[in-house]
Amino acid sequence: MGSQHEEFENGTPPERSVAINGVGTGRSSLIFLGTGCSTAVPNARCLIRPTDPPCSVCFQSLSVPPERNPNYRCNTSLLIDYCQDDGIHNYILIDVGKTFREQVLRWFTYHKIPQVDSVGIKCCEFYATLGLDDIRVVQPFSHTNDIDPTPVYLTQYAMDSLAQKFPYLMTRKLKEGAEVRRVAQLDWNIIENDPNAKFVASGLEFTPLPVIVLNPVMHGEDYVCLGFLFGQKSRVAYISDVSRFLPSTEKRMLLIVLTTILSCAVISKSEGRQLDLLILDTLYRKNSHNVHLCLPQTLDALKRICPKQALLIGMTHEFDHHQDNMFLTEWSKREGIQVQLAHDGLRMFIDL
Repeated sequence: MGSQHEEFENGTPPERSVAINGVGTGRSSLIFLGTGCSTAVPNARCLIRPTDPPCSVCFQSLSVPPERNPNYRCNTSLLIDYCQDDGIHNYILIDVGKTFREQVLRWFTYHKIPQVDSVGIKCCEFYATLGLDDIRVVQPFSHTNDIDPTPVYLTQYAMDSLAQKFPYLMTRKLKEGAEVRRVAQLDWNIIENDPNAKFVASGLEFTPLPVIVLNPVMHGEDYVCLGFLFGQKSRVAYISDVSRFLPSTEKRMLLIVLTTILSCAVISKSEGRQLDLLILDTLYRKNSHNVHLCLPQTLDALKRICPKQALLIGMTHEFDHHQDNMFLTEWSKREGIQVQLAHDGLRMFIDL
């Protein structure tokens, strides 16, 4: 990723596409629509009440356009461009947060993404769900809402919460005499609370990581968040909100049960097939946080899980993309695990 850093520093847009497992254009890819925390970066507080000296990461946003600024970070969100064997592309969105409209305007246009075919939701927080109403802009237009609804996959807990926040998105049948209003058409699908549960979204099989390991990934001590494992040719795990793995979860992450293809319930190198890519939460550069991993804990987790490659997301303005990636490059050389900070707009071609 060194060439990308140089191009950013020279003030010209980088080539935002990299390949994994030797796969290039015309195949599946992962597009990082957002790599920032819940407040996004820049932090508005740094701009309206600047410190002395000012926050260099946030003030960079005043002089460098977002498409050329790797420190400009929207809410975490991943778009999977899944190219099936017949060459048909399906687009699967993981999380649709407060900055979704901005992400569509910037990165859907840049990468020529025409639609969203299905959505996976990790939790019910607004930074993962507040853009649900804007799903209508990536659906076919109809004055009467007479279109196929977009499937949404989520836990029952998240569903119950969203039903209170978005009651108008929950039903497609109008009451007698009600006016037709143009809203997103969604088909809600509950992810089973079962250790062997999987679901298929737009042709791609997913295994919710909490279900795999029987116990949840924790987002704080009172909240459950989903991670997702997907891909048969390349194994990818996406865990964007986590404070710790429960002991039973950690244990099962180190055990592999090879019964069928991708029936393995873990993501550790020690017992079987190694993860090709781990996309993992890291909120602050130092210390710890009650509901997220921070860099010290993230790096410890990477040493335990030992993926071939890791990309970090969910960063605050404490992270400077160039400087911290130089540190991570040295760490990668020592530990033998390739790890870098991701950035908004990054597209990674990968064979799924």
